[in-house]
Amino acid sequence: MSKSKHLGVTPPISLDFSDKHEEALADDLLATLKSEGLFESEDERKTREVVLGKIDKLVKEVVYQVSLKHKLPESLARECGGKIFTFGSYRLGVHGAGADIDTLCVVPSHVRREDFFECMTEMLKARSEVTELAPVPDAYVPVIKLQFSGVDIDMTVGVLQQPTIPEDLELSDNNILRSIDEHSVRSVNGSRVTDEILRLVPNIPTFRLALRCIKLWAKRRAIYSNSVGFFGGVAWAMAVARICQMYPNKCASTIVARFFVVLNKWRWTTPI
Repeated sequence: MSKSKHLGVTPPISLDFSDKHEEALADDLLATLKSEGLFESEDERKTREVVLGKIDKLVKEVVYQVSLKHKLPESLARECGGKIFTFGSYRLGVHGAGADIDTLCVVPSHVRREDFFECMTEMLKARSEVTELAPVPDAYVPVIKLQFSGVDIDMTVGVLQQPTIPEDLELSDNNILRSIDEHSVRSVNGSRVTDEILRLVPNIPTFRLALRCIKLWAKRRAIYSNSVGFFGGVAWAMAVARICQMYPNKCASTIVARFFVVLNKWRWTTPI
């Protein structure tokens, strides 16, 4: 990493690279996490990809059907698009076997949230692969919870103020937040925050391995839950990402060790 350019609000504490002993510890860490069952199987990975592909097609079909309902010509209705984004642990690449997938469904402005929930729920009910369907439209972040081919899905929706949703849409552009409602802002920001974390870490594989370890540690000590006052998944990810910025060339075992040293001495009036 260049000394003239760094990620984060302060320069790195050290630019030193890991030695052979630290790298061996990182290999041991990986082996330990695998033995704890923290990685999904190849079959499960493929199943998740198939499920996400089906959900993406469903979103496009919902947009098409709602567009027709709003009297758009069929040719235009097909062009309205729709797209899904993942966020949370799945997007960060730190999900384990059986973990759910947080999914954001982005739709154009004429598809109201009520339209989406009604149409999507009816389509999901008709699918034999879908079980445990539970729409929660009045939640702080409205969500449809379901199992699709055995994969747990939390589906949120973001209504953007544009007539179509192209396949190359990126959520990093702040302009997409203009004039959208509060619920959509919360939904869209879930994906934006996850992508920003990945953008700001110097080494993504190192970050992922270290974060898997810290998440396991926090869950084993019952301090993993923002609903009861502890760090949640995003907060733990931000904390680990900050340590990665401080030691950008170190391997995962060293990041984990430095994590506890830095967090123990952190002045909590200073934001991470």
